[in-house]
Amino acid sequence: MRNGRASPLSRPNDGQIAQEIDRISGLDLGGVRALWRATFKKEPPGALSRDLLARQLAWRIQEKAFGGHDGATLQLLNAYGRHDADKVVLFQRLKPGTSVVREYQGVRHIVTITEDGFVWQGKTYDSVSAIAREITGSRWNGPRFFGLRPADKTGPVRKAS
Repeated sequence: MRNGRASPLSRPNDGQIAQEIDRISGLDLGGVRALWRATFKKEPPGALSRDLLARQLAWRIQEKAFGGHDGATLQLLNAYGRHDADKVVLFQRLKPGTSVVREYQGVRHIVTITEDGFVWQGKTYDSVSAIAREITGSRWNGPRFFGLRPADKTGPVRKAS
């Protein structure tokens, strides 16, 4: 397995994947719950319907065959889950390959957005706030520090270069 993806030799073909998903869609609630337990090694969430459980099982089959979400998508989903609106907007606007620049105390700092996070001085960080903290030695709102968000949230947001 490389990069979280099955090797082409061990990967089931599309027909096999479709057959397994069809099989799951034909299971009753008890069958779907039993397959969930076998797949995830824990009890299925009680509030989820048979349809949602079956969809998650189908996703898992496809994830194992083709790989999961890329790093940028995972960061966006995590930001949604934490209700972190600033990061959701930031991730939607800044695409991998974008660089943001900030001069601080006479030193120019360049951060490049990648699929896996934010790269500054050759090291990858999960957030621009962590980089701002490294640069300044104190806690900063990273998007604000790099000029990606106005201080008062009412003014225009500058575009990244």
